[in-house]
Amino acid sequence: MMSEKSTFYLVREEILPEAIKKTIKVKEILKRGEIKTINEAVEKMGLSRSAYYKYKDFVFPFYEASKEKIITLSLLLEHKSGVLSKVLNTVADESGSIMTINQGIPLQGVANTTISIETKHLTVDLEALLDKLRMIDGVKRLEVLGQV
Repeated sequence: MMSEKSTFYLVREEILPEAIKKTIKVKEILKRGEIKTINEAVEKMGLSRSAYYKYKDFVFPFYEASKEKIITLSLLLEHKSGVLSKVLNTVADESGSIMTINQGIPLQGVANTTISIETKHLTVDLEALLDKLRMIDGVKRLEVLGQV
């Protein structure tokens, strides 16, 4: 049972134990409706029912955890006209709401930028938005700093 105050961590998938990875996969196939029952889903993934029930309420994809949150991003942007504008337009195109923007003075051709985005009305999951932002010409680095 979860305590009233829990600490959350953002962890890369490759360091998770197999049981947790399989639990996430079971939840995904159930959510997509590929398989109708938990019994069938855990059997397909080679996971015990007890392991599934042990972890199911404690693991979820990053995009689910970030839905209806405010995400803070750190970006390193090339100092050329339009880069920040493209970033902001990409967020707006996916119905994200910019809460704050802080950009430092460009040094050696790049500027550190911090942007907070409300994700409540995003039309894509957060991972897809982050991928789109990373693809913008002039975005040199993008990291998620945190969420509230």
